Amino acid sequence: MDLTKRENNAIQANGNHFVNGARSDIAITPHGSDWYFTVCAVMIVSSFAFAGLSFTKPRSHRIFHYITAAITMVAAIAYFTMGADLGETGIQPEFIRPNNHLVAGNLREIFYVRYIDWVITTPLLLLDLLLTAGMPWPTILYTLLIDEIMIITGLVGSLVTSSYKWGYYVFGCIAFFWVAYTVTWTARKHAMAVGPDVHKTYLICGVWTIFLWFLYPIAWGLCEGGNVISPDSEAVFYGVLDIMAKPVFGALLIWGHRGIEPARLGLHIRDYDDPMPGGLERKTEKDLAGNGHHHHGVTDGNTATTTGASTTV
Repeated sequence: MDLTKRENNAIQANGNHFVNGARSDIAITPHGSDWYFTVCAVMIVSSFAFAGLSFTKPRSHRIFHYITAAITMVAAIAYFTMGADLGETGIQPEFIRPNNHLVAGNLREIFYVRYIDWVITTPLLLLDLLLTAGMPWPTILYTLLIDEIMIITGLVGSLVTSSYKWGYYVFGCIAFFWVAYTVTWTARKHAMAVGPDVHKTYLICGVWTIFLWFLYPIAWGLCEGGNVISPDSEAVFYGVLDIMAKPVFGALLIWGHRGIEPARLGLHIRDYDDPMPGGLERKTEKDLAGNGHHHHGVTDGNTATTTGASTTV
């Protein structure tokens, strides 16, 4: 039996991508690929954990488990892609640093799949938070739109080679500050009005999220923006942030929701075998036919009564 360790050959298999005849020479090494696959494994385990915990709740109480499991599953696919050295393109950095061997080169590898991940998962993260706070739907939808602007401007900026990339960076930061204001101020007041247990859960998860999200623009400035740190260091920076912002956030949120019913948050979710609201019961076709016949009789009686009344008048 061959017991030799199998090496990670993802970069050899997939890393020969060329842009206009040139290959990305500022790119991840096998160490960066190994780390991306490690984060992928963490995301997969978290997804199964959150999905499994949903079975401890009635189906109508599983919305936060489902959203949180979806977040980590999408992230798992993105990290598998980055570990395989796919979902990327080479972009000429604005700042060429020939004296720094870690980032010396003509094309820096930019993982656009990371932004595809974020454009799906960050709105889901905000949905987890804002639903916890019992926010009204118009505010939730508007906040999600601003969040999408934040992510898309980050993507566009990372793909721009000139100093105009920082204009997109500013647009993204403005959008982020709007989202941060909604999470830390408006939604916090809503959570406080719902109850102390809801407010405690929201405060822990909200502060945790916004603190971490403040670090992402710093990572962007050091990586895609300024070409200061190597792609392997970029992998560690973003990977640690994503682990804390997704699986750790999810664990805090699910734990906080263990005693909170969704109905308290304005989420009135019915399962197929739940009783109808107002004490009404579902009717079979036979019942409906009988009710229709009975209703017809009542209608005829009312009609007759009305006619008689008219005649009397």
